[in-house]
Amino acid sequence: MRLDKFLSQQLEVSRAIAARELRAKRVTVDGEVVRDGSFKLTPENTVEFDGNPLQQQLGPRYFMLNKPVGYVCSTDDPDHPTVLYFLAEPTAYKLHAAGRLDIDTTGLVLMTDDGQWSHRITSPRHHCEKTYLVTLEHPLSDDTAQQFAEGVQLHNEKTLTKPAVLEALDEHHVRLTISEGRYHQVKRMFAAVGNRVVELHRERIGDISLDADLEPGEYRALTEEEVASVGLAR
Repeated sequence: MRLDKFLSQQLEVSRAIAARELRAKRVTVDGEVVRDGSFKLTPENTVEFDGNPLQQQLGPRYFMLNKPVGYVCSTDDPDHPTVLYFLAEPTAYKLHAAGRLDIDTTGLVLMTDDGQWSHRITSPRHHCEKTYLVTLEHPLSDDTAQQFAEGVQLHNEKTLTKPAVLEALDEHHVRLTISEGRYHQVKRMFAAVGNRVVELHRERIGDISLDADLEPGEYRALTEEEVASVGLAR
């Protein structure tokens, strides 16, 4: 990658401003001042700006975030703060959520800049399972698990939901696993059987479970095994 393009991305400035910083001798490569924006960087080069190291992005990035209430999963929103606020990563604006959560839903969000990888999570063709911890307003009806296993009719939908697995924890708390991602699906499923979701927390996407050590707003990089598990999903 050209040095001026790298600086533009890392500093989130225009290419012209990056060239100005180079002329000002504020950039070093492997300890030597470089003023030429066309300088070709290799993965082995160490780049510093005003003595501060800039990390080269060597490939796609994958993170899990424990999303708190009050943040949206879009990368830009004029009315609400986005989950990018929590990601202290170079060019964080290039990351996107692989499967969004509503502003009032908490839990596991996967962030990446690998479009093909996220497509395997979000595409209905791959039937990627997602597990939620659900708090209900009314006590759970005895027949809800059977109804969800058979599929329910959502308002303004032509087809039943795909079979879902419901585990009752107590009369107001359940764990629900679905394999599709319709709009506000969990909330609408419970509305279809006469109940209402009070709180919703995503625990798992495919074989990736939310790290119990992550507090709301904290994140970590995915392991190689977690990244690879998405490619194995049916």
